[in-house]
Amino acid sequence: VQLQASGGGLVQAGGSLRLSCAASGTRLTINDMAWHRQAPGKERELVAAVTSGGSTNYADSVKARFTISRDNAKNTVYLQMNSLKPEDTAVYYCEADYLDFGGPTVVAGRKWGQGTQVTVSS
Repeated sequence: VQLQASGGGLVQAGGSLRLSCAASGTRLTINDMAWHRQAPGKERELVAAVTSGGSTNYADSVKARFTISRDNAKNTVYLQMNSLKPEDTAVYYCEADYLDFGGPTVVAGRKWGQGTQVTVSS
């Protein structure tokens, strides 16, 4: 299983960015997907998550500003970030829980993407 994230960058406060993360592999079922972030000197925190059925949950700090969505056909999760604030500056990581049917037994696992930098200037 591989996760490829993209879409980070530098934006001014009040601006928007859209992150994407695609999961690839053979004979996979992707279950929950999520975005986490880690700011310098801080612990990694959950930003938003979405189930395979489309149920979502958000950190209080991003509610009403960020929207998580997914395309199950493409095994891709998105994070639309609006009204960005300097405190949103962090490395953003996607994460996916999966079932791998490619071997003699079914393997359940969790995979992390490589991280993409989001910087919001004031």
